[in-house]
Amino acid sequence: MRNDPSTIAPEHRAEALKERVYVTFTSLAVVLAMQSHSAEQLSAGEAASTLSITVIGTLLAVFVADVVSHLAVHATVPTAAEIRRMAAVSFGAFATVVLPLIFIGFAALDRWSVDTALRASTIALTVSLIAIGFLAVRRVTLAWWQRLIVLGAEFAVGAAVVGLELLAHG
Repeated sequence: MRNDPSTIAPEHRAEALKERVYVTFTSLAVVLAMQSHSAEQLSAGEAASTLSITVIGTLLAVFVADVVSHLAVHATVPTAAEIRRMAAVSFGAFATVVLPLIFIGFAALDRWSVDTALRASTIALTVSLIAIGFLAVRRVTLAWWQRLIVLGAEFAVGAAVVGLELLAHG
């Protein structure tokens, strides 16, 4: 029952959700940038490597930030258990790009165009943000309409990110 959510401390669940939001927004920005820069000229391999390198770099930065902030706050080196938890939280967020990488894999197999794969990735990442938001509000004691407002606000922020990326690269 190690991965049972009820056995994981609330602050650890919050950290994991936060990292997934960061990585999802980062991935969304990268996918939109690639899509706006002539996806017809971008190979599936280039798209996959760009997305993977960006996400891995982001996850490494998050992991280092966790270690450094632990050092600053506690004035001690993290224990082995704390390092494992930090790594699990940071690198567990890689799961948010599995579906976009599968879509890009379809393009590599000539089942889809790279543009179609990137468009599907944009949709999947946006839906992922909504799912993450749902996971965040499902245990909160709010009326259904208040939960809907929170999810709507998160969707609006996600849409704003998409809009800003398109404006910047369009």
